[in-house]
Parts: sequence; structure tokens; C-alpha cells
Amino acid sequence: MRSGRTTFVVLLGLGACAATAVMAREMVLAPGASLSISDSPKEVMDQVWQIVFRDYLDTTGKYTPDRWRKLRRDLLAKNYDSPKDSYVAIRGMLGTLDDPYTRFLDPREFKEMQIDTSGELSGVGIQLSLDKDTKELVVIAPIEGSPASRAGVKPKDVIVAIDGKSTKGMNTEDAVKLIRGKSGTAVTLTLRRKTETIQLALTRELIELHAVTHQLNTAADGSKLGYIRLKQFNANAAADMRTALQDLEGRAVQGYVLDLRSNPGGLLVASVEIARQWLDEGVIVSTKTRDGIQDVKRATGKAITTKPLVVLVNEGSASASEILSGALQENNRAVLVGQKTFGKGLVQSVRGLSDGSGMTVTIAKYLTPANHDIHHRGILPDVQAKLTEQEAKGLTIEDLGTTKDPQYRVAESTLLKGIQTAATLQKAYKPGSANLPAALGAK
Repeated sequence: MRSGRTTFVVLLGLGACAATAVMAREMVLAPGASLSISDSPKEVMDQVWQIVFRDYLDTTGKYTPDRWRKLRRDLLAKNYDSPKDSYVAIRGMLGTLDDPYTRFLDPREFKEMQIDTSGELSGVGIQLSLDKDTKELVVIAPIEGSPASRAGVKPKDVIVAIDGKSTKGMNTEDAVKLIRGKSGTAVTLTLRRKTETIQLALTRELIELHAVTHQLNTAADGSKLGYIRLKQFNANAAADMRTALQDLEGRAVQGYVLDLRSNPGGLLVASVEIARQWLDEGVIVSTKTRDGIQDVKRATGKAITTKPLVVLVNEGSASASEILSGALQENNRAVLVGQKTFGKGLVQSVRGLSDGSGMTVTIAKYLTPANHDIHHRGILPDVQAKLTEQEAKGLTIEDLGTTKDPQYRVAESTLLKGIQTAATLQKAYKPGSANLPAALGAK
């Protein structure tokens, strides 16, 4: 018995984010697979084994075909009473690879991952984080226009209970599973705001996730600057970026700051499409599998703007963020400001399995236009601008991209210099004339 499955070739960020770049049909059961494997917990186990055997790119040195074959024989020789038992065995099997990006997702986890990258979800619209000191669940911000936003949920509210269940000891994934749900259903959140306790009954809705926010900033010298913050590379990211650029171009900005700080990555296709909106020509990225095959993505001559650009990065800028910032830096399209990026240069494929579970498997590494492998190395900014721990604690979401943001201030001053340089060159060079004074540097 053989099962046809759909493969999604993607680039993953720091978390479970991923999404579709290329689709292909494949057979998931290995030649010679026993029919007794079908319709049992062993079927999914064997599917996972085969995917690794066929496509896995070893970056840790822990994989050999012979060892992997022996592991299959040992695992399939055992009996498993339930899918849960086989899931434990699958996770143990993948754990031998020592690759955090090759991992198994049970049906619920796989569905959550698909929601995260689809560009929409059903919930109340709250972005959460876990306070590293208190271990409490803290609201980063409600999504604009969401049930949480309309009900008055505020940044820094602490979620102490969900439907009466204490959040003590919960991580963000646990909380998200309880808060999300079918559109039209209700969830009650208990919040602590300073010394006040607030209980809110919210109705879940289908919420569209906008990957981009943008604004027009005016510098001290009167220059009009476009500020664009790209939060993740989801299914909406390229369209959101195009909308932001078209709006700011219509407002006659003189240059841009593109903020990729703490952007964990996402869709490979989104990073390429967005790079093409900024870059008229040149290589964007190439991918290399264990067979050495390279897939080279290039600009297509359809950049929306060629105005001066500064890109803000930090240690949380990973994966697709590094593809974009590396392409813009190495094609001399942008100046990078901030801190060294995370250094995640691997491509994962997301595979759906026969029982609704799934997995992510490392299948390639990506190289920057100059053929640099940045995995574990990261990308160095052209201009260093660090954020101290004290500055980071005092910075709110609303402060990003304003003069209250120390790294943005460095980016803005760098951009203003670039605008001035571009204006000087444009003024000096006059096409169609001998332009001798400009050539000689005369004033």
C-alpha cells in the first residue's frame, strides 16, 4: 500500500514557522515496506524514516545511512499500542540527528503550525511573551481591530488565568492552544494590570495577520523618511510590503528604514518576493541540497523603489530575515545597522503525514549572493548599534521606529547621510554634458 502526500518546501525561522514555496507529489512508503505497517502506528514512523533517508541534509555529523537503516529495523520490530507511543519513538528517532529543525509534530501541533504561517487565525488577537524573570504570560500587544483590542487589553497586561485555569507554569504555546479556537466561541481571560484584576469574556473571530506596519517619519532636518517594520514572513508579507511601499512612495519619502529586528523568519518565497521589491538586479539567494544542486533566485528588474535604504537587524533576525538582509547588503542596495544576526541558514521541508501529523526536515542550506554560508555565523551589520538590557526593558512596541528607539536613531542618521550622498552625486552628474567640473571634483 502506498500513500500520496503533499510536500511543502520551505524555510523555517527560529520557531515552527514555515510555509509553502514549492509543491510536489511523492510516494511516502519505501520500496519493500511491509503491508503490516499500514493502518498501524508504525506507518507514520516508517514515513518519517523514509523522508529523512531520502532528503535529509546532515549538518551535525550524526547521520549515516547504515545507522539509520539499523534504527528502522530496531524500531519497527517493537509493538506500539497507540499513536502516542509511536510519536514518542519517532521523536526519539529524530533526536539522534541532533538537529533542532528536524522535528515531529503531532496532529494538533501540525495544525497550529499551518495556522501560524497562513496569515490568518481564529482567536482573540493577542501577542504573548513569557517574562524571563517572573515566568508570567505577558501581553506584548493586542492586534489592531481584534476582539482583544476592542475589549481594552493593553500591552504589559499579565494573563493569570484562561477560562478559570491558572497560567502558572504555562509557556506561550500552552496558552495559545487555550486561547485560540473556533470563530464564534467564547474564552474568558483573567488579567492583572498593575494592582487591578480584570476579567474579560471575549468571542473568538477570524483574524487576518498583517506582517507589516509602516509610518512616515520626519527627521529634524525636515527629511521625509519611510519606516517599515516586517514582523514575520507569512503568507501576507509580500502583499503587505507592496502596500506599504506604494503608500510611502505616494507620500514622496526620500529614503527608508526597514526594521527586521526580532523577525524569526518564515516563508522562503516571501523573502524572495520582498527582496525583488527592493532590488532591481542581482542574485538574492541560492540553496544547496546534499546532492549539491543549487537553486538560484534572482531579482527580476521590478523594484518598487531605488531610494536609499537602511536595514535594522539584531540577534533575533533569523532565517528569511537573513536571506533578505544578506541580499540587500551584498548587492550594495542597503546599509545594515544594528547587531549580528542569529545565524540560521538552513532550509526545511514541511511534510504532512498519513494520520494528520507532520514533520519538518532539513533538506538544504542557503547561501548569500556572495556564496557565504551564514549558519551559526550570522550576518555582520555595516554599522554597529547595540541596545542595552536597560534600554530594551524601557522600549515599548509603540516606541519602535521613533526617536525613543536608540537603534532607530542610529539607522536614521545613517540614512540621512545616504540621502545626502545620493543627492550630491545626482547634482554633480549631468547626463548629456561633458560634466568636466564634476569629473574633476571642481566646486
